[in-house]
Amino acid sequence: EVQLQASGGGLVQAGGSLRLSCAASGFTFDDYAIGWFRQAPGKEREGVSSISSSDGSTYYADSVKGRFTISSDNAKNTVSLQMNSLKPEDTAVYYCAGRWGAIAASQEYEYDYWGQGTLVTVSS
Repeated sequence: EVQLQASGGGLVQAGGSLRLSCAASGFTFDDYAIGWFRQAPGKEREGVSSISSSDGSTYYADSVKGRFTISSDNAKNTVSLQMNSLKPEDTAVYYCAGRWGAIAASQEYEYDYWGQGTLVTVSS
């Protein structure tokens, strides 16, 4: 059974940093991808970043390029999202998601497994 556990959210001032972590279990082969999505109040959920477990290829939404960095520790089955230069518009509930197939997909429908969200609040 695949399970995902997101953590690391919190309150930070604009310009600050946070590091989110996603602990994944149940992926028995090195052929999966983990993605981060976020949903702001009143908005649809959107893809933020993703990473392939096999070749480390990544995806970033234009809105976070240059500020967010995704990384994985396959030995620990953990994917992290380092978020720097945070803006108030980054405020959202952040979710990690998993899919079989090592493509760093960006769309919600491409993911089969979802963890609970972690709230990130960026104050101005």
